[in-house]
Amino acid sequence: MEPQNLTGVSEFLLLGLSEDPKLQPFLFGLFLSTYLISVAGNLLIILAVTTDSHLHTPMYFFLSNLSLADIGFISTTVPKMLVNIQTWSKSITYAGCLTQVSFFYLFICLDSLILAVMAYDRFVAICHPLHYTVIMNPRLCGLLVLLSFFISLLDSQLHMSMVSQLTFCTDVEIPHFFCDPPQLFNFACSDTSINIIFLYCLGAIFGGIPISGIILSYARIALSILRVSSSGGKYKAFSTCGSHLSVVCLFYGTGLGVYLGSAVSSSPRKGAVASVMYTVVTPMLNPFIYSLRNRDIKRPLQRILSRKA
Repeated sequence: MEPQNLTGVSEFLLLGLSEDPKLQPFLFGLFLSTYLISVAGNLLIILAVTTDSHLHTPMYFFLSNLSLADIGFISTTVPKMLVNIQTWSKSITYAGCLTQVSFFYLFICLDSLILAVMAYDRFVAICHPLHYTVIMNPRLCGLLVLLSFFISLLDSQLHMSMVSQLTFCTDVEIPHFFCDPPQLFNFACSDTSINIIFLYCLGAIFGGIPISGIILSYARIALSILRVSSSGGKYKAFSTCGSHLSVVCLFYGTGLGVYLGSAVSSSPRKGAVASVMYTVVTPMLNPFIYSLRNRDIKRPLQRILSRKA
């Protein structure tokens, strides 16, 4: 086939998770319910934090921003998949693909950075409790969130710019339910070796730095907890980190598992199914992890739900 520039390609085909017509109604119902649960759960977390004055603290301020990022994250991929299933279409326009790449990396990077900021917040709260309110003042908290957003925006624009410079052959069929740059590289007609190296460099910078910050924060937290003499004090100190640590393990564990698994497996479709874990399941489970393990969140949520009932 004759290669042509990406600007000349009007659309791509997203093959989704399965091409079996009998499975499409089941997949539509499953992902629609998952999407609605995720959005509703994260919105409830945001509503609880904003309406309860007891939750106007740095930790819950960051949690509400994490919920916003999760809503954006899952909204980047799932609605388009639902529309394609419902209309029996597989197409996504060139502009839509670039937009999806941009927002996907914006929200996944924002998720990662906010989790790192939350780890720093827990480090200050446990290791420097007397100076916590001075260090984690509203100005710093707002600055950290804004900085995380602008760094994520830079990451997303770099990824979108990288994809926009590729050249493709006609009739590009992506064995995935969203436009994932590693998948797009496989179908490019131009040399992608530099792009792949650049992609790994971006992953090492924008993914490695937040992970390093989280590990460093929890290493300092662990050393501080070990110095506590009573077992009750150790449990109380660690319990404030339990929900955040669970979300961190879920987010990075599923993400790393998918990419390590796709590197070993030769089936792109299996990689697409596995990526559902961190693109769909993780944003849905985060609100439940925080609400089930946190009494401060449970109380305002119960009041909100009882008021609506």
